[in-house]
Amino acid sequence: MDCYVDISPPAAGEGMERFLFPRWSNQVLPFVFFFVLGPGVTVAVAATWYYATNKHLEVGFEPVQPVEYSHKLHAGDMGLDCRYCHFTAERSWFAAVPPTETCMNCHWKVRTESVQLLPVRESYAEGNPIPWVRIHNLPDYVYFNHSAHLAAGVGCVNCHGRIDQMPRVHQVQPLSMGWCLECHRNAAPYVGDPEKVTDMTFQPDTSKDGKEPIEKNGRALHPPTHCSGCHR
Repeated sequence: MDCYVDISPPAAGEGMERFLFPRWSNQVLPFVFFFVLGPGVTVAVAATWYYATNKHLEVGFEPVQPVEYSHKLHAGDMGLDCRYCHFTAERSWFAAVPPTETCMNCHWKVRTESVQLLPVRESYAEGNPIPWVRIHNLPDYVYFNHSAHLAAGVGCVNCHGRIDQMPRVHQVQPLSMGWCLECHRNAAPYVGDPEKVTDMTFQPDTSKDGKEPIEKNGRALHPPTHCSGCHR
């Protein structure tokens, strides 16, 4: 028995019942894409590009610490030198968080019954470090040398702000690559006397520009702007 398949096109209107949407709906998708999704995606990308940065996500970070240590009291009112606690800043790539023994150099006689300082006394007695929350934290792929910057005359206030006025420390600068490069490309205003790196009243000299040679201790300073300067 012969079998034939009818492949002739359907008559007008015949078979249209299988389409869920009418033909005019084909024009809706381009309209939605170009006039709704397109601008929406553009705004979302632009907002993320602008707001999802260190300037907006990390500046102002002010965690609660296990001990309410006031830099305003110690560094500001009492005039304690930054390097007494952060004793490796001038000779190492990192500025050490002081061990409990540094605190107890004073507090074994000062406010010995203070409830606020109980975690310090317990840490000292038990030999366990105080779990300070790190605030200024660079990615692992970034190399930053505190000693090199201090030797050049870049003071603490340039990166950390007026620590001496902070009852609780917060992040002032974004510490982003762009922010670092702004200084490296025009470092002259931010370089001061290496003997006064802890001077919190230092103000950048905006009358200087990157074209001026920078010399410290008889040698010229050339802040790197190439990738390997910070990514090693």
